[in-house]
Amino acid sequence: MIILVAGAAGPAGQAVVRRFADKGHTVIGVDKSGADGTLAVDLLDFDAVKKLARDIEAEHGRVDGIVHLVGGWRGSKTFAETRLEDWDLLHDLLVRTLQHVTLAFEPLLKASERGRFAIVSAKAAERPTQGNAAYGTAKAASEAWTLAFADALEGTGATANILVVKALVNEAMREAAPERKFPGFTDVDDLAGAIDGLWDTDANGTRLDLTRE
Repeated sequence: MIILVAGAAGPAGQAVVRRFADKGHTVIGVDKSGADGTLAVDLLDFDAVKKLARDIEAEHGRVDGIVHLVGGWRGSKTFAETRLEDWDLLHDLLVRTLQHVTLAFEPLLKASERGRFAIVSAKAAERPTQGNAAYGTAKAASEAWTLAFADALEGTGATANILVVKALVNEAMREAAPERKFPGFTDVDDLAGAIDGLWDTDANGTRLDLTRE
């Protein structure tokens, strides 16, 4: 399979890349930083994203999976302290990059017999706290966009789904704070396994809750 991972240099991206690479799939990791051997592509640059899609089409003819892991967080103590500059940042990271990737890659995903698209959302989209107003709103918007994408894929063999977490945890975080329990957090390796499992189902437009209590 040909798997594209957006946001591949972060801990979650690395876990997903490792999962699919270990199974022998061709993994194309993309990250604005270009770190850890990823392709340096600014997903806020629509022309650059469309060029990436053309390049992958020329080499592979299709994409079997797209995992969109571009993220970020900004918050405040109270609703009144919310900074609209934070909203601008989160809109770009969580929504605009998603829009560019889905619009550019829809034909390539449909060209796969069993194409899979996934984003990671957060419980904050369901019940945002006052300090998470901007973040929760951006996550809710990304979910709505993904569900619209799922509707566009209906009947094609390709699907788009949402994986929901409270937050993610990795081994480096545990080592840095061995006394913390990280209640409700989802390990990045478990996330990678859940994404891999999307090829075992034809579910489309669903929200899979990975929260660990």
